[in-house]
Amino acid sequence: MFITSSMKITREVKIGLTGIVALVLLFFTIKFLQGVQLFSTQDTYYINFADAKGLAKSSPVYADGYNVGIVSSITYDYERPGRGVIVEISVEHGMRVPAGTVAVLDEAMLGGCTLNLRMGNSPVERYAVGDTIPSAANNGLMARAAEMIPQLEQTLAKVDTLLATLNVLASDPHIREMLANANSLSAHLDQSSTQLNRLLEKDVPQMAHTFDQAGQNIVALTDSLRQLDLKGTLARVDGTMDEVHQMTQRLNSTDNNVGLLLNDTTLYGNLSRTTAASAALLEDFKAHPKRYVHFSVFGKKDKGAE
Repeated sequence: MFITSSMKITREVKIGLTGIVALVLLFFTIKFLQGVQLFSTQDTYYINFADAKGLAKSSPVYADGYNVGIVSSITYDYERPGRGVIVEISVEHGMRVPAGTVAVLDEAMLGGCTLNLRMGNSPVERYAVGDTIPSAANNGLMARAAEMIPQLEQTLAKVDTLLATLNVLASDPHIREMLANANSLSAHLDQSSTQLNRLLEKDVPQMAHTFDQAGQNIVALTDSLRQLDLKGTLARVDGTMDEVHQMTQRLNSTDNNVGLLLNDTTLYGNLSRTTAASAALLEDFKAHPKRYVHFSVFGKKDKGAE
């Protein structure tokens, strides 16, 4: 019986010890997940915020974006309402917090909040462990978004007015006619573009070839003109013109037969009278041919027979 009883006590102790060890491990695991460094000492500082903005216990603490600790506790001053909340933070042991450092709360887009220490640049002065670090307003993304809300509302009002105007224009039948005309114009432009492409592909090269040949012909003509004896040709033309001028002078003068024929009015009058007399003689001959010509079939008759 004694041996059995001792064995039962031993088992109970083991079970108890196991439970205690499990609870201790669970505690350390929770603290580890909360970011608490269990096997290292930490320094404590305090910050007074007018508004916690959803900051939670065990939230990370950043120094210029780098994780240096956690939020140990958040206490609201019930005795002095309106004074805000006191936030206790735990940072790495030996961390130097220079004078001029301020704490700000950065709000996330999807909710939540993180605490960020904007480190100062004093090379000598610093906050002692347990001091209160001053806080500052954050002009981050959410704050800027809040400032932009009135402007956004004005913009939305203008957008509503614009949409209403667009609806009125869309319901106007003239707009539809204009769109139809625009479609027709676009189709004509497509056809014109096709014809222009065809012209550029076929007709323009042919025209360019023709112009090229014409240019070559002009060059050949120019070379031929360069080879001509223009001075000799012009000299011969001048000589011919002189001869024509001399011939004209002779025709105008009366010292030759041709000049007399062209310039003597007496000769012209004689020729006119001769022509008129010849015409009158011809008319008389036509009217009385027997006066000028005698015909006899049987020979000439004697005057007594007549």
